Amino acid sequence: MAKVKFYYDSETLSYQRITVKRSTKIKNSLLFTAAVGLIAFIGFIGFSYVVKSPSQLDDERELENLKLHYELLSKRIDEGTSVLEEIQDRDNNIYRVYFEAEPISKEERMAGFGGINRYKSLDGFENSTMIKDVTKKIDVLSKQLVVQSKSLDEIIGMAKNKKEMLASIPAIQPVANKDLKRMASGYGYRIHPIYKTRKFHWGMDFSAPKGTPIYATGNGKIEKVTRSKRGFGNYVKIDHGFGYKTLYGHMDKYTVRKGQSVKRGDLIGYVGTSGTSTAPHLHYEVVKGNRKVNPIYYYFNDLTPEEYDMMLDMASKENQSLD
Repeated sequence: MAKVKFYYDSETLSYQRITVKRSTKIKNSLLFTAAVGLIAFIGFIGFSYVVKSPSQLDDERELENLKLHYELLSKRIDEGTSVLEEIQDRDNNIYRVYFEAEPISKEERMAGFGGINRYKSLDGFENSTMIKDVTKKIDVLSKQLVVQSKSLDEIIGMAKNKKEMLASIPAIQPVANKDLKRMASGYGYRIHPIYKTRKFHWGMDFSAPKGTPIYATGNGKIEKVTRSKRGFGNYVKIDHGFGYKTLYGHMDKYTVRKGQSVKRGDLIGYVGTSGTSTAPHLHYEVVKGNRKVNPIYYYFNDLTPEEYDMMLDMASKENQSLD
């Protein structure tokens, strides 16, 4: 039973009963309810910061698990990248050197990467940096694996053709030692016999009597035969494949035709003095990958070490060429 409250009325000199209006009661009830609700809300927020819900705990465990997997995945990617770098190094410095193929540059292996917007779609997540980092690593590794796979396929093809390549590389002297008078002039700057000026000599001159046999220095196909009274005079050019070509100039005559296949040691013509020449000799050039190279490095099949050293010494002298 609710207590009845009174107040003393000084005018009537008597006690009067205190009555509360209905609107006041409603107002007080609402204020009390609001205050309780506010206190409860503040308490809930504070409690949630101190004590986490089961779903929050599950989310945090999942995040920690993802971070752990990211670290493990990143480590495995780094280990795979390290192994791939070793394979790339062997590819460029062993396999491709052995098969005389051009190495693959770093730019080729990394082609297609870059640009500030490549991973823009991964922005805006709670762990965007982590996601972008591992995605980039995987992309780079995938690209390098594709390039290396193609390279190994190419090397396998070169290995299958190794026997053919070894037979095609120019590897003997175009004129036999027994027929040589001397190795008249080597590769490099020489005095031109007619113009008497210092000029680069792109081949080697083998001095021999007119009519001395000239042999193909490697397997190949006759690319060109030319009869002329100027320049190299009567000359033959052989395409050996694998980036190699040879030229035989100042012939007296040739014995082959364009398109004909020849093998190393086949007779292709005879020494002469046609074209711009001052004495019977053979002007011989070796081309590798569209670049003329010193033929002195391509006589490893028919010279003894002593004979090779002697030829190397004669070729290094800056004397007068015969053409």
